[in-house]
Amino acid sequence: MSNRVSSLPMLAAAVGCLAAIATPFAAATAQTSSWSSRVESAPAAAPTPPPGVVLLPRPPGSRARELKTAPAQGSTKQAPITGRAEPKASPLKPGKQAEGPVQARTVATSGGNDPAYIAFDNAHFLTALKLAEQAAAKGEPEAHTLIARIHGEGHGVKRDTALAMKWYQRAAELGDPDAAFALGLMHVEGRGIPKNVTQAAQMFEKAAMTGHVWANYNLGLMFLSGHGKPENPIRGAQHLAYAAEKGVPAAQYDLATLLINGHGVGADAYLASRWLRRAADLGMPEAQFDYAIMLLRGQGLNEDRADALRLLRLAAEQGLAAAQNRLANALVEGVGGVKNAREAAKWRLLASQQGLADDKLDAQLRRLPAAERAAAEQSAAAWQERAAVGAAP
Repeated sequence: MSNRVSSLPMLAAAVGCLAAIATPFAAATAQTSSWSSRVESAPAAAPTPPPGVVLLPRPPGSRARELKTAPAQGSTKQAPITGRAEPKASPLKPGKQAEGPVQARTVATSGGNDPAYIAFDNAHFLTALKLAEQAAAKGEPEAHTLIARIHGEGHGVKRDTALAMKWYQRAAELGDPDAAFALGLMHVEGRGIPKNVTQAAQMFEKAAMTGHVWANYNLGLMFLSGHGKPENPIRGAQHLAYAAEKGVPAAQYDLATLLINGHGVGADAYLASRWLRRAADLGMPEAQFDYAIMLLRGQGLNEDRADALRLLRLAAEQGLAAAQNRLANALVEGVGGVKNAREAAKWRLLASQQGLADDKLDAQLRRLPAAERAAAEQSAAAWQERAAVGAAP
């Protein structure tokens, strides 16, 4: 029951937003929240959070900058960095690249050879429950966790949060970190019990001590925000660094932020660039956009200088309004020798539909011939249709 290894698809974004726990980060635009480097090795897939995982909102002051599109040029500028000065720790340098990311253990996986989990993965829930109950009678912690999930999510049985919690508690007592993590989520969300961030933090810490990736990430955010744990930027950075090393893009992005700010770690722009690029390489649109802007400003890593347009396009294709608008500007300006007014109009239309203003660019694109504008509108509509059904661009 203990040899479960997750091989689910990569994490696309943090799920859930618990505003009662902490104030979210300032966004790259009004729309947004929250590597294996190409030089070192190819990026591995990011670990996938366990079912129902909630990544806590990032606290104010731990994000390095608020990027806002400047209407005059469609470029971005750095907003003032606020927050108290904190003691500086030594920079947290990326360690030796692991051979594949350490996956978060989950209560349902693809892989593993335990009969109960195989049955669960194949949607044979009552069979899974019966097999798990037999294993639980032998004292297997992970069997208790699976039973808890079946009852908590109502797989083949009536949903019963109270019963699920009892099974999770027993599994946590027997040492299963997934169960401790699940209990932490229940306390954070107030699911079946009153919200209790202090108790949630204790559960996350218990799971984090075993190396649970997502428990470490959430615990880091708690130390940064002072919710559930005393505010301690150094401890927060350490937990984020652990999750970043294990391939979590949000943690890599947040660690880059801390390194730029010198918040909980020593300020180190070079390391910040490396971590930001890793998050970008793993497909995080905010990281792709922010790193592209660094490159357009002449910052970032030298070998990436010509990569800004590609990164902007990747982030734009994922629907990030700031990236769509900046890509439109880049295509009008001919950044990297690529100039395409019709495509620029397409991306500007998509960004404007998300509420992003750029009067200067709008004035430029209004001078396009009617046929070009119509083609851009058709292209934008086609992109929206594909996005609506989740089709690849």
